[in-house]
Amino acid sequence: MNENKTKGIIESILFATGREVSVNELMSALELSEEEVMKAIQSLKEDYKKEDRGIDIIKVENSYQLCTKKENYEYIYPVFDKRSKPSLSQAALETLAIIAYNPCVTRAEIESIRGVNSDGTIYKLLDYNLIEESGKLDAPGRPMTYKTSNEFLKLFGITKLSELPELPRYKLDENRQIVIDEILDNDVNSETNEKLIEAEAPMPEREEESSLKEEVENQK
Repeated sequence: MNENKTKGIIESILFATGREVSVNELMSALELSEEEVMKAIQSLKEDYKKEDRGIDIIKVENSYQLCTKKENYEYIYPVFDKRSKPSLSQAALETLAIIAYNPCVTRAEIESIRGVNSDGTIYKLLDYNLIEESGKLDAPGRPMTYKTSNEFLKLFGITKLSELPELPRYKLDENRQIVIDEILDNDVNSETNEKLIEAEAPMPEREEESSLKEEVENQK
């Protein structure tokens, strides 16, 4: 099978499915090696970079999806959907950020970080398909945990969570609260460095972790 034929078949598959298609699925359908499939996808992406093309291929984890060019959004949206453009509130963005940087987080942990009830916000993010349930925590009550979805990756234009920007470093006050006005640069001195904590959302201790610590302390 020549390269142009391969590219045409991949284009047809991506168009017909309307979803992310894994490299393994394409390899199975075309009976080609991963190298041959990836070469064809890269060639298609180069074709779509031309100014007069209206489509593109995006990567989501180890899958690919055919989509329209983002530059054409303002022309597509009025025709495709007459509803008002959905938007995320500040509360939704805060909750989404906590879940993105802390995969498999529970509702109680989200609320512990935000300090407010987050039920409605979580339901809204589930409705938007930006987050999804990731299983139950092995702890009393078996609380549900949440993680971001592939829709989240596509919305923010990244292929995997590791591409999220690094969080800044911060220091805590005597009440273990983040000192917002004192976000520090990387060139802080070593004495200050010892007082810093990497700015991953401060997670509450889960019950099993707390019990383990108590057991260790009792053995000392």
